[in-house]
Amino acid sequence: MPSDPTSLPPGFDAAATLLEWYAAMGVDVTLADAPLDRFEESAKARAAAESQAARRQAAPVPRGPMPAIDLSPQGAVARPAIASGQTAQVPTEATVMQARAAAQSAKTLDELKALIQAFDGCNLKLTAKNTVFADGNPAAKLMLIGEAPGRDEDIEGRPFVGRSGQLLDRMLNAIGYSRSNNVYIANVIYWRPPGNRDPSDVEIAICRPFILRQIELIDPELIVFLGAQPAKALLGGDAVKQGINKLRGRWCELEIGAKRFKALPTFHPAYLLRTPIKKREAWRDFLTAKVFLENGGMLPPA
Repeated sequence: MPSDPTSLPPGFDAAATLLEWYAAMGVDVTLADAPLDRFEESAKARAAAESQAARRQAAPVPRGPMPAIDLSPQGAVARPAIASGQTAQVPTEATVMQARAAAQSAKTLDELKALIQAFDGCNLKLTAKNTVFADGNPAAKLMLIGEAPGRDEDIEGRPFVGRSGQLLDRMLNAIGYSRSNNVYIANVIYWRPPGNRDPSDVEIAICRPFILRQIELIDPELIVFLGAQPAKALLGGDAVKQGINKLRGRWCELEIGAKRFKALPTFHPAYLLRTPIKKREAWRDFLTAKVFLENGGMLPPA
């Protein structure tokens, strides 16, 4: 950009250009005018509490009878209500255990969805517009699992509805499948990470019990992982060390309780939009999935 404003081309809008650049970099949500350090807030609050406790200990003990205090509802001091889940908390192992207990208590998909919507243990919920649970036919034999919702998914509350979702629908239609008929789609993470950043290990650990229970309730014949991240999050082991180019097209097994589910990793549609040459390999994976399902769950010949 020229340093002299008078040399800018006619019709040039610097503010609009800057906004477009922010959008291209993934900045599409403004949470505050300045960064907020939650750790510093916690430290200040703790220091204030310790200082107040020290003043109380140093204060002289009052003599004589204590004044009467009205404890009735009419005499109670009104305090502002604090909405549950509106303050960021540092997740702990207890949070993960809470998620496990909640997930295992769900007997149906509707119960699981309600539990996830009411769960406040994951801080991603604080910045997300919607809980993105799932889309498609719960009776489907094919279940697709992505990583996390994006901007469009957060707005609509459904997984894979943006450009990558449109490509996914075309790929499914090409093998005779659709989310409205014989496909069920979900994500490992139920809330959009700010700026579409990668979910942290802690956020994945908190959401993992819910998606595992979701898989149990759907009971699909085949799971297709869309991208390396959902495969790594759910398979663990050697999968964590490998990229999608090594994982894709390789048959895996996901063990949940006493049951084992066949799984096939492939490329994420967003990656295919950036790397169209990989579409041929993804097409091969989808054809493999189709043959597997139409052969009664038998692995196709190598």
